[in-house]
Amino acid sequence: MDKTVADLRKDYTLEGLSELEIDLNPFIQFRKWFDQAVSAQLPEPNAMTIATSTPDGKPSARMVLLKDFDERGFTFFTNYNSHKAQELAENPQAALVFWWAELERQVRICGYVEKVSEAESDQYFHTRPANSRLGAWVSNQSEVIESREVLERRMEEFKNQYENQEIPRPPHWGGLRVIPTEIEFWQGRSSRLHDRLLYSHLDNGSWNIQRLSP
Repeated sequence: MDKTVADLRKDYTLEGLSELEIDLNPFIQFRKWFDQAVSAQLPEPNAMTIATSTPDGKPSARMVLLKDFDERGFTFFTNYNSHKAQELAENPQAALVFWWAELERQVRICGYVEKVSEAESDQYFHTRPANSRLGAWVSNQSEVIESREVLERRMEEFKNQYENQEIPRPPHWGGLRVIPTEIEFWQGRSSRLHDRLLYSHLDNGSWNIQRLSP
C-alpha cells in the first residue's frame, strides 16, 4: 500500500546544537552554518523564503536568493514595483527562512526592511550576466502579461537597444536589506526534540540567547 502524506516522516540524527558551541554573535554563527552549507555543495544554499504582509495583515511568501550579508543585515535584489517590494514599502517588516535539508538545519530571521544605497545596487547589478541585466528591464514583475512571447519580444527589443552598450540599472530595480531583530538557529534532533536557539536583539546592541522548546 502506498504511503499517505501523513506517513511521510524522517528522524533527524546528524548533530546537536548547544549553547556551549554557538558564537555569541549571530552573524558569525550564520556565517559558520552558511559556509558549511556551501561546502556540502547543497543546491542553492542562498535560497530563502521571504514572507511579507500588507498593512491589513494579508501574508504572502516566495523564494528569493540571498546576495550579501554582514552585521547590517541580509540583502536580496528585486524589482521595486513587485508585489513583495510594494508590500514592504507599506509594511517594512519581513521574515526569512533558510532550509538546508541535507544538514537538517533551518535558520529563521525576523526584522525590518530598508532599501540599500544606490551605490550598492549599482555595484551588484553590474556583476550580473548581461541577459540578467536586460531581464531587469524586460520584466514588469508581478504584472499580468498575455503570453510568454511578450517577454521574448521585449527581450529582443532591449538587446537591440543596448547592443554594444553598457546596460544601466533600471531605477525601479535594486536591493533590500532585512535588518534582524531575531535570528533562530534550528537543528533537527531525534524524536522531534529539536534544538532551537533564539538570538534577540537588545536595545544596547547586544544579543540575548534563549533556548526554545521544540
